[in-house]
Amino acid sequence: MCELRLGGRRVAAAAPVTWMNESGRAVGPLVRRFGIRDLGSLVVAHDELDLPVGRLKVKTGGGIAGHKGLQSIRAHLRSDAFTRVRIGVGRPDVTPKGGDYVLKRPGRAERAELDAAVERAADAIEHFLDHGLEATMNRFNAPS
Repeated sequence: MCELRLGGRRVAAAAPVTWMNESGRAVGPLVRRFGIRDLGSLVVAHDELDLPVGRLKVKTGGGIAGHKGLQSIRAHLRSDAFTRVRIGVGRPDVTPKGGDYVLKRPGRAERAELDAAVERAADAIEHFLDHGLEATMNRFNAPS
């Protein structure tokens, strides 16, 4: 975890060292430590099986589509009102199951797409801080 300033705003960035399925055990205490009352200002970047590889979508609230990390965060916060930056990893055509699929190393072509998507996700988070949710969704949710 680190604290930084972006555009004059104090921002905390964290990469939990818990298992992904237990992300809420890290996020809950961070929300309390920084006194985040409006969960819409909490941004969680995560992998998304329901989006093609490299596709990005920003949203606040909504379902968790079986994502165990989001389920843990929702349980610890007792809310799903946090903002999400969803990074598409695609869905496997056949087995393995979703959990095994997201844990395997991506191929070379997918790696390049995912690296670019992670950069766009960082841009989306900065844009969100400066312009809010609607403007960020309008700019980043369109297929690229």
